Amino acid sequence: MESRSSQPTNVIRFPGARSSANSRRDQKSLMDAVYAAGSLTIGAGDRITKAMATRLTIFGFVVIDEIKPGGMARRLRPSEAFHASTDWPWRVSKPSSRYCSDDDIPETDRDLFAALQA
Repeated sequence: MESRSSQPTNVIRFPGARSSANSRRDQKSLMDAVYAAGSLTIGAGDRITKAMATRLTIFGFVVIDEIKPGGMARRLRPSEAFHASTDWPWRVSKPSSRYCSDDDIPETDRDLFAALQA
């Protein structure tokens, strides 16, 4: 008679080598590295890391600056980062604060940004 394991399984092992986890390609590891170092430079052609950084910036976990020739940096909005090309490297940094308000807000609208007591 044939003996069977007491625990049925529905896992099918596919042949071939398994890909090892690469900490650079993991979003949490990328965010941890940025928060530990303060900022991280991503090469111009690194599409996978740029895609992860874009997802993190959509949720407000990081900010992205595009580094132009001569060292000029331009902050990218999440929508710009999503459509950005691989022509220039990026600097991914942790945000300085969750919210900010400019001094350019008209006086009539300042009450919209005032903190309210609960």
